[in-house]
Amino acid sequence: MLLFSLVLAHLFADFYLQTDDMVIEKQKNLSKHIAHHFFMSGIVLSGFWVFGFDFENIQKYLLIPLVVIVLSHLLIDSIKIKLLNQLRMGNEENMKRLGFFVLDQFLHLGMIILTCKFCFHMNIRGFFQQPGGLNFIDSVLFLAIIVILATTVSGHMIKILLGTLPSQLLTFEGKYSFKNERNEAAFIHSGKKGLTEEYNYTVFSKHDLSRGKLIGYIERLLVLLLTFYSAYPAIGFIVAAKSIARFKQMDDRDWAEYFLLGTLTSMFFGITLGIVLKVVLT
Repeated sequence: MLLFSLVLAHLFADFYLQTDDMVIEKQKNLSKHIAHHFFMSGIVLSGFWVFGFDFENIQKYLLIPLVVIVLSHLLIDSIKIKLLNQLRMGNEENMKRLGFFVLDQFLHLGMIILTCKFCFHMNIRGFFQQPGGLNFIDSVLFLAIIVILATTVSGHMIKILLGTLPSQLLTFEGKYSFKNERNEAAFIHSGKKGLTEEYNYTVFSKHDLSRGKLIGYIERLLVLLLTFYSAYPAIGFIVAAKSIARFKQMDDRDWAEYFLLGTLTSMFFGITLGIVLKVVLT
């Protein structure tokens, strides 16, 4: 229960309390970001110290683990910021950015696990092998973690992988062609063909990013649910529905590749997390 609670506290501080401006100006807002982690982790550890350990040994069960988690987060984020500033990766190096993000999150998770192991003597190896599986509270907490990973975290990872879509593709709605033929009598009697006029239009419209994000969240949650119940054929209907809705936009190859990469990545996250959820809870 403590492990899942600390992981949830980390996810809330990293993905809900941290604004887009804080992500862009990471170095400038690092102290505020660390304060969020101090606050969230402090609430969790204080609750367990009060209700789980009856105010015993505040140094071992509250102060030391809180300091370790917060300082390790500060150290990891500081190193990552310096490395990213030194590498100065361009817009085409999204895979490297994604790699740094995944490594960063795994390091934070590792420090939380080590804190639970050495400060609270938690048996991590046997944690998921308890007789009868996880208890009800742990199951709810684990489900909450999976939902956050399937929505906000995976959405952020897809955004890093795809990069920034150019404005002409972001607002692209499709291409339309109209052909007008005129066969007047004067042309017909002279044996000449009529006049043909052809018009090509490229349609752009304002794109609602929040709506696209919500569609991605619902898509991955549906895939997660269908995977949990082994309803794999039904996942194909989700892909078909997205393809039909974006049919006209498939005329542009760049947009089609962008759409395909985003859809396949979203499906991968949804199916993978669904399998993890199924293995742990069943």
